[in-house]
Amino acid sequence: MTANSMEELVSLCKRRGFIFQSNDIYGGIKGLYDYGPMGVELKNNLKQAWWKSMVYERDDIEGLDASILSAPVVLQQSGHEDTFTDPLVDCKNCKSRWRSDQLSNNTCPECKSKDLTDPRPFNLMFKTAIGPVDDGSSFAYLRPETCQQIFTNFKNITDSTSRVVPFGIAQIGKAFRNEITPRNFIFRVREFEQME
Repeated sequence: MTANSMEELVSLCKRRGFIFQSNDIYGGIKGLYDYGPMGVELKNNLKQAWWKSMVYERDDIEGLDASILSAPVVLQQSGHEDTFTDPLVDCKNCKSRWRSDQLSNNTCPECKSKDLTDPRPFNLMFKTAIGPVDDGSSFAYLRPETCQQIFTNFKNITDSTSRVVPFGIAQIGKAFRNEITPRNFIFRVREFEQME
């Protein structure tokens, strides 16, 4: 899709009440969007149709709505703390940051400089403090995808429903990723909804 086509699509979505840049009246934040009157109806219709076909119309799937906060141990055990990363570089000239694997000829897209830092891993998970004191001792992550809670609740589901394998667990919910360079409208964002 060309830049002009994307701008036209974004403009149409805003005019018709589907999607707005979040906090738009204050300049917005890259990678965050709000769904307007038409957008929320479209999203709800899609979620309801998916839930109906995945959960209600099948006898081998159970539903789940788990917390968006994940205990650090869950994401340590899944490998996310160590490996849920993108390679980050800084432009020494203009101070912008980029994913190194998406640069053409190791050149800064902003100022065309080739004077970049060495790539380093950048963890994509959002960390938040738990409790009244933010001293680093009690924290959680906003979940980077919805599947971890499906896995950690597997025994709870089998115990409470008397299910035996094979069966599935379905969930619709928010996931969060601290993207280095959010782009392409709602296709690479920091907060999004998954259906798994």
